[in-house]
Amino acid sequence: MSDRHAILSRAREYPYALPDRSYLWIGEREDPTRTEPFDAAMTEGRTPVLAVGSNQSPRQLARKYGVGGGHAIPVQRATVRDFDSVYAAHISSYGAAPAMLQRAPGVDATLFVNWLDEEQLDHMHGTEGNYRFAEIENIQIEFDEGTSRDSIYLYVARLGHFVHEGGPVSLAAVPARGRTNGARTTADMLRLVHDRLDYAGDHDRFVLNLVQDAAFRRRCIDVISEDSAPFGHPYRIIEP
Repeated sequence: MSDRHAILSRAREYPYALPDRSYLWIGEREDPTRTEPFDAAMTEGRTPVLAVGSNQSPRQLARKYGVGGGHAIPVQRATVRDFDSVYAAHISSYGAAPAMLQRAPGVDATLFVNWLDEEQLDHMHGTEGNYRFAEIENIQIEFDEGTSRDSIYLYVARLGHFVHEGGPVSLAAVPARGRTNGARTTADMLRLVHDRLDYAGDHDRFVLNLVQDAAFRRRCIDVISEDSAPFGHPYRIIEP
């Protein structure tokens, strides 16, 4: 695979392949995207962090934590009531339009919770510069294994969600019931961003510029965040 193709694929394929069940990610694997069965006992003493975009995916965990670091992360699937995963009003350093959680009455989204130890949590903070680490309460999270929570930690997007035709755009890769707004792939979203900027050049070159030209990416973020909408649920910011 050429460097060009790899860059474009990483941007457009976000949030990457999502499993259909809870799982255990182990970095000590020749193939770090391969998973093991979820082990509830391993969640003891760890911090539950709701993942709404690529942090749900073994592929992204492998990128963030690498191979050979001794990391093992229980990742638990759940239904989150009255919330959805939508596109944030910023662009990642690798060119993706990333996700954020948003209040969505009547929507039941299928998401994952990363159970992180202290070292893993500190490392995750360093990868989430466009977000604030926070806690939310008065929510309904129902795990596949039959347990539930009414509070959770998460990363709240600093600039809010991208607004298209008066509302948010949901991630098509994230299963959900009850959506009334549109759902798109990240490749589709990048086309919307391209159009919003009225960029006259080739679309591949546009995505490559988002990755390779930090000043261009910042200008793009300035434009798409002009009419963004903030997270619509009370939250408490926690300093890392």
